[in-house]
Parts: sequence; C-alpha cells; structure tokens
Amino acid sequence: MNVHRNAGSLVVAVLGLGEAGSEIAAGLCLAGAVVRGFDPRVRAGPGVAECSSDADACRGAAIVLSLTCARDAEEALTAALPGVDRAAIYADMNTASAGLEAHLAGLADRAGIRFTDVALMSPVPGSGLRTPMLACGPAAQEFAQAFGGLGAAVEVLPGPPGAAAARKLLRSVFFKGLAAAITEALRAAQAAGCEDWLRRNIGDELAAASAATVDRLERGSVRHARRRADEMAAAAELLRQLGVPPRVTGASEQWLEQLAGEQAAGSSREGAQAGRADGG
Repeated sequence: MNVHRNAGSLVVAVLGLGEAGSEIAAGLCLAGAVVRGFDPRVRAGPGVAECSSDADACRGAAIVLSLTCARDAEEALTAALPGVDRAAIYADMNTASAGLEAHLAGLADRAGIRFTDVALMSPVPGSGLRTPMLACGPAAQEFAQAFGGLGAAVEVLPGPPGAAAARKLLRSVFFKGLAAAITEALRAAQAAGCEDWLRRNIGDELAAASAATVDRLERGSVRHARRRADEMAAAAELLRQLGVPPRVTGASEQWLEQLAGEQAAGSSREGAQAGRADGG
C-alpha cells in the first residue's frame, strides 16, 4: 500500500474537528499517527497540527478524513483537492445519502483521487477511533488495512460508494425513530403527570429486550394491525388533549393502517383463489 509516513507514522488529515472529528483525531494521535487538522470554527486539540485550510491539512497526508457534515461534504472535498496527493485516500465519514456519496466519489475520481465511503455505526463520543465502521468503494480495502493497524474496527462492504451510507441510514430509521418515540412519549407523560413511571417502564422494556424482540414486534404489528391502529388513534387524541403534537404516534397509526389494509387484501386474494379452486 502506497501511503505517506512521517518518521514511520501514518499521516492523517482530519477535516472537521467537531465532536466526532476531535475524538477520532485524538484517538489517531494516541495510536501513533501524525494528525493534521482543519476546522474554521474549532481549534485543534492536543497533538493535532492545526492547519490553515482544508487543502493545507491534506498536504503530505496518506489518508484524509472528512468529518464536517453532509451539507458541507462537497464543499470540503472541493476545497481539499488542491492539497490531496494522488496516492492518498479520501474517506468521507459524514452521515450522507447514498446518492451524495456516489456524487462525491465521482468528483474524487475525476480528480484522480481514491475514495471510500465510511459509515460510523455507533456514537463516536466515548469510542473515538474504536467506533465500528463500514467502508465501501475503490479504496475501502486499503483504508481498512491502514486503520485496522491503528486499532480501528472496519468492515469492508462490497458495492460502490453509497452502500455503507445506505446501511447507516437504514439503522438510523430504527435508532432515531426510537429516540423520537421515547421523546414524544415522555413529553406526553410529563404533561399527564406520570413521567417517572413511564421512564421506568421504558427502561424495563429495553433492559428485557433480546434478538427475539425484533421478530415479536414486527409479527405482532402485522397480526394485530387493525386493533393497534385504533389504539394509536386513541393515543394520538390523548396527546393532542395534553398539548403534545402526536408526530410519531400519528406516523405509527398510518403504518398500522397500511399493514391492516395489506392484510385485508391478502385475505381477499386467498379467499378468491379458494373459491376458484372449489369451482365457485
């Protein structure tokens, strides 16, 4: 693997030194990498060489990490390109859409830069460089090899740039959706005067959850969709009375209505097929 090293250490540029970028940069320093960083709003932490621009941070780096945010990802890449060596790897670690990752990969390819889409699969605070990562794209294998040598856990996925981003976002549907449901429920419980009770109840349910819980929740929703849709309609009305907008509750009701409709349509088709089979 053709990478730049400074006195035997891997040179890494970190673009974006916010919460995630600063923790990963600190972990890289502890792992023995030479870290160069740039953020127009945040000062570099201990051990990180503070640079004057994205391009400046990339000069001499074997790997460039973009940890800005999705809306700034293209701007960061464009600003970095003048300083990125053609032997370097550009790793976009922003939580972006698969389409944006494919677009960034195309920009990098046209500039002669090797690209990898890297998804951080758990919260970075407290984990830093040890945060589980998924990587895909032309330079994914080399990125995984280099970062694995520094102690990171990187799983390489088949497929083009965007495959890792898609998996991260699919996971986000569950985790961020769960967080939104908990927030909505607790606000309603606070308005109803029973927040402590509901907080304990939710905690007990999460503590008792297992892999079997996933199947139970999915199958139960399909099997009892009609009854549960009515239940969520009543819950939405309660939240409105409490002055809490039933955003997640209303979305749950709509999903259950769809499942109930699909179940009814499936039963009708089965009945029609049985009738034909009986000659009716």
